[in-house]
Parts: sequence; structure tokens; C-alpha cells
Amino acid sequence: MGRVELLSYAVPAFALFMLVEWFAYRRDPDRPSNAGSGRDTATNVATFTIGRLTKPLTQYLIPFSAVVGAAAITPLHLSAKAWWVWVLGLVVTDFCYYWAHRADHRVRLLWTSHSVHHSSEHFNLSTAIRLPWVHPVTNVLRGMAWVPAALLGLPVWMIFVLQSIGLLYQFPIHTQRVGTLPRPIEFLFNTPAHHRVHHGSNQPYLDRNYGGIFIIWDRMFGSFAAESEPIRYGLTKNIDTHNPVKVNYHELAGLVRDVRGAHTWRGRLGYIFGPPGWTEGGVPEPVRQAQSVQLT
Repeated sequence: MGRVELLSYAVPAFALFMLVEWFAYRRDPDRPSNAGSGRDTATNVATFTIGRLTKPLTQYLIPFSAVVGAAAITPLHLSAKAWWVWVLGLVVTDFCYYWAHRADHRVRLLWTSHSVHHSSEHFNLSTAIRLPWVHPVTNVLRGMAWVPAALLGLPVWMIFVLQSIGLLYQFPIHTQRVGTLPRPIEFLFNTPAHHRVHHGSNQPYLDRNYGGIFIIWDRMFGSFAAESEPIRYGLTKNIDTHNPVKVNYHELAGLVRDVRGAHTWRGRLGYIFGPPGWTEGGVPEPVRQAQSVQLT
């Protein structure tokens, strides 16, 4: 069984929920100023649409998977017929997602892709579909985070299905319409309040709350922050464009520019594998910075 593209099947539901949220905000005189704009929503939809259309190209550029390779060599094989394997798989794949997501924010090369999702200065359900497209190198590296799940014996198709379920879970938490949920839920699961923090570009919110379904990983590994003050969404230096091509490649262009301008191999490697904001001169720029570049 191949990877089930649950995201594609969920598109009509996504559209319906975004429309409902839009109408709710239109009738709300107290809606936040950063709840959304027509141009920003159009950019999010265009970015998502281009990503769906270019999906076959991405699959052509990445003809192999580290997860498939790991599953082929592991001596462990769990059966999807057992209910507890699904529970274990959900926890394990979400744990893998936490580390992949944390690397997205701490490795500049991976940030070139993930920064697309964070580049909106607004926060609503349409922000959830502002996803990068045709970043094959980062896709290959990021995919390695799920190798442990395959080595534990989880079927490859199950890993891919659970990855998609994790992404589906995160769609409705991209909203400012929901405050906080009951304490047990807020303690264990990722919620709108926790994910708003993750999209904040002001302290104390930078690089916090990496969890996908479960927020418990952030509590365990010291990356949790509660919503405590007004949130400024976007990047520490925003890109000020609604062009989906620039949105998708602004940070990659910045990385290439920095590597070309580096004077040493240490500098070149630092710009690629160091954290966002790393500089060859040793004076760090703010993390989650979008490089100011002009794309033609």
C-alpha cells in the first residue's frame, strides 16, 4: 500500500472551514488585526495549490526514501492488525515529528523550506496550508527523522498514513478563534494556544512548541512556552511580498547568497548547517530571520 494522500482528500473540508472562519471574522467587530487579509489568504491558497500541482515533480526528484530503506533492513516487523501497534505508531511518529520540526528551526538548510510556513504576518486556518514546494534536498534530510519508526518495525505505509494524520490534526489549531481548552488537554496535546506561540516571532515565543499532536515532548525537552503576552506573527524580518514564488524561495536565495559571500569553508558550512541567523563573523542575527533578497 502506497502513501495515502489524506491531505488531498481533505481539501474540500479545509476550504469549508476556512470559509466559515472568514465569515465569522467578518461579523466580529473585535477580531484581531492580524487575523488575516484577502491578499494574504490568496497567497496561502496559491502556495498550497502550486505545491499540489508540483507534487509529481517532487516525487520524481526524490525516487527513494530513507524510511523505506530502513524498513527493508530491520529485523523487526509489527502487524497493523494489532490495535496497540497503531497507538505505538502514533506516539512514535509524533516523537519523530518533534525532532524533525525542531531541526527545521535549528538548521538553516531545513529552515529554507520551513520558513515558508512561518512567513505570514497573519494567523488563521489558511496559514496552515502555506506549505513549501519543490525543496528536494530538505525533504530527503527531513525524512530521515522517521527512520527510527521504521527500524522499530512499523510498516512503511502506516508511518506515512500517521504522518498525514499528524498534519491533518494541525490544520484546525491554526486559529485565533479558540482560546484555551481544559487543562488536561492543554497539558498533553498541541492546541490552538500552543501553536499560536509556535508562530510567534517575538520573545518569549521564538522557537518554541515544536510538537505535532502531543505538546508533552516540548515539556520534556525544554522547548515549551505558554501564551503569556500578545503575539507578533511572521519572521523576525518579514519578507513583505505576496508573490508565492518569492514566498517559497526567499530564504533559499538568502542562503545561496551567504554561502557565495563566505570567505572560508567553515563559513560556507555554517551558513548551510548552522542555525538561522548564524554569521561567519560570529555576530548572530536574530533567529528565524528572513534574508532580504530580491528575486527576479
